[in-house]
Amino acid sequence: MPVYHLSTRINANVPPSYLLYDLSIYRMDSDRNKYLLVNVKQQPFQDNYETQRHMTANISEPLSTIYIMEVTLYRKTLLETICVSLVPFTHMYTLEEFANGKAWSAVKRENPCYFESTGIPKPVSQGGETKVIKISIPERPFIAKEYAIGSPRDPFEKKLIEYQINNRFNFINSPNQGRGSLCGPAVFFYCLQKDRPEVYAQAARELWRYGKTKIGELMISPGEGCLHPSGSFYDDDGSQRISGLDWITMASLRDSENAVLSFDTLDSPLAGMTMWQTLTEWFEKAGYKKVFSNVGVTQAGIQGIHELNEYAKKGYKVVTLINDGLLEGGTSILTVPTHWIVWDGPVTEDADRSIHLELFSWGEVTDWITRGKNLSFFIKRFFGGLVFKPLK
Repeated sequence: MPVYHLSTRINANVPPSYLLYDLSIYRMDSDRNKYLLVNVKQQPFQDNYETQRHMTANISEPLSTIYIMEVTLYRKTLLETICVSLVPFTHMYTLEEFANGKAWSAVKRENPCYFESTGIPKPVSQGGETKVIKISIPERPFIAKEYAIGSPRDPFEKKLIEYQINNRFNFINSPNQGRGSLCGPAVFFYCLQKDRPEVYAQAARELWRYGKTKIGELMISPGEGCLHPSGSFYDDDGSQRISGLDWITMASLRDSENAVLSFDTLDSPLAGMTMWQTLTEWFEKAGYKKVFSNVGVTQAGIQGIHELNEYAKKGYKVVTLINDGLLEGGTSILTVPTHWIVWDGPVTEDADRSIHLELFSWGEVTDWITRGKNLSFFIKRFFGGLVFKPLK
């Protein structure tokens, strides 16, 4: 098994010899157990502001594996060493990016940074002097047109988004597209949340901070319309139509794929349609490996159910295309593909011939199948699916 020498770099305007760093590089599993590649404290920088190249143990992870990087900075003075990072800087990169010295950004603010003002005012004994320091803060990327920053109903307010991210990280709830036609992004982010909760959380935080993120090779960079959506985020009773977090993640992913149509309002049904080729690309770029597919525009039949059942029993990610009329609460009276779901087990049949399936849809995992319906009803609204290995 290979070993790797991992590093990152920072931006600063003081000599690197004045600075020290803590560096932690880790990943988590679906139970949020942490696996460390690097964990060092108060190390010196190289002359080019790059960290030391820290050697890993022998590891068998593929180069596409995503890791979280945490950096804390310290400033040395004549008398003491002071921590100058209120919270660790975090970013995510693949193992390959770390190993090849690419775990940093050409955009200054997307790296750990430390800058000092250089002006020295005159002391009061010499008449005193005022120095003006200008600190620029980029505008927050996501701002809803109907809810300005400071509005009590701002869906993208920092504390609200962080609260929602923490709930997802701790599996308190799951992605929910609400009324938005975002079932494709919903199943992708649900699988990511379950397999790599720290990657889900980091992607959401990067989108909120920078208006873009990269999950493995999957670049998510929404357009201006998606960053500044129109429409109401709330119903008359005050309940959210879609959370700010789900817009930031799911609408951004869908909008990133649209060359012509923009996902810029809460009612963008055409811009929200996801084909299986696009869904497959999202999963594979994020590091998932597809092992089977029987999805299409025609019904997959009982043989298609049997094939996917075998994968579901073995713990694979089974993502299927259905007509939403198959589910309780579905509104479609047609038998055409309209909706993506994720199986949480195999399809089963009761003694009275009614069909059951625990599945993820609309933010919940439950037996969504319309009560009392038989196999024939299921087959007419089932169009096969995609199977992926869980993401490690």
